[in-house]
Amino acid sequence: MRSPLGTLTALYVTQYLGIGFITVGLTAILRDGGTSLDTLALLQFVGLIWPIKFLWAPLLDRFGSRRLGHYRSWLLVAQGGLVLALLALLPYSRPAGQLGPIVAICAAYVLLSATQDIAVDAVAVRVLSERARGVGNGVQVAASYVGNLLGGGACVVVYDRYGWVPAILLLAGLTAVGLVVAWRFREPARLDRPTGAGQAYRALWSVFGQPGCRWWTFGVVPLVYTGAGAAYAVVSPALVDAGWSLARIGLVTGVVTSAPAVVAGMVAGALVGRFGRAAVLVAAGVALAASTAALLPLLTGRAPLGPTVLALSAFMAAYTAANVVLYTVNMDYSRPGTGGTDFTVLSSFGLVCSFVSASLGLVAAARFGYPAVAVGSVVLVAAGVAVGVAHQRRHPRPALAAPAAAATAPTAPAVPAAATTGRTRP
Repeated sequence: MRSPLGTLTALYVTQYLGIGFITVGLTAILRDGGTSLDTLALLQFVGLIWPIKFLWAPLLDRFGSRRLGHYRSWLLVAQGGLVLALLALLPYSRPAGQLGPIVAICAAYVLLSATQDIAVDAVAVRVLSERARGVGNGVQVAASYVGNLLGGGACVVVYDRYGWVPAILLLAGLTAVGLVVAWRFREPARLDRPTGAGQAYRALWSVFGQPGCRWWTFGVVPLVYTGAGAAYAVVSPALVDAGWSLARIGLVTGVVTSAPAVVAGMVAGALVGRFGRAAVLVAAGVALAASTAALLPLLTGRAPLGPTVLALSAFMAAYTAANVVLYTVNMDYSRPGTGGTDFTVLSSFGLVCSFVSASLGLVAAARFGYPAVAVGSVVLVAAGVAVGVAHQRRHPRPALAAPAAAATAPTAPAVPAAATTGRTRP
């Protein structure tokens, strides 16, 4: 974990452990304990904290400790808070009957996780060169799947075999790895003077003033996310309609398809650095179109296990690769002095598009059928790729992106020099 990418990997993975547990594992545990679906739906509302994290992102850019490291000081507080929040769950060994405290602790955890994410993204903006950003964002996207596998999968297995306390202790122990990594991390000294709070909040809007940023954010991002998100939203209902059991659906969509998504995230990240953003976006778009077409038998009511798993795995891999490109360009537009705010604003907009696209996909399916949604998704993704390629030809990278890593490299004796050239791997 001595390299920046190794540090980012550990922090991103441990950040998602509890999120995976809350959204997947805890939901299953509560349902097994007799909690109603309506109540479980309320639990999912704690996830809405993430899209609004831009509200406090400027505070992280403005305030920080010079002695501990500007963003490292936030990481230590947030990562330590994540461990404590998980340990606070230990007394509630019958969560279905103690839902009030459970939800409150989960909300606190999500708040801390969102804050940690802002700080990690800001560190990534500062220490990753332009060439290394593809790999860095591949790590970030892949980490979400690894976190879901461990938090939403492994911890549930431990709970089923050994009970609540061992499962929570495992979750807290894995999360504590991130605290150790944050403690050992030596953040490059911040040479610029933090802006005032007012100026930091003005960065919420000024980020869009960069050449091509509005074109990318309000053109490419909505098209790709709406197309891919609408297609994915109808997968679970289509599987139910095709006669799959809930257990099989959970295993395939939550576990089996995560492995190729992790690999795709890492591979796409490496390819972005080698071949560029536009080339990987085109490849991901073609793969998305082909895998969406491969889902048509499922969407027409025929879902044999083997072909359906292959089609879903291909779809998730392509979706993940596209995500890596979108996140990488978002990082290109994130300025060193306001990296936490910039990246948070840009990625939060994409998250909102994902939520909206899921609703639009289900509404369209109810009116026009699943196949029509698939066709519309392919058209939207193709349009997004075309607009994205045109954007990259005119704005291959923002002028402010390149100095970010270079400005910090001379002040980082504890960080290998190779990290700023993109040669270091996790």
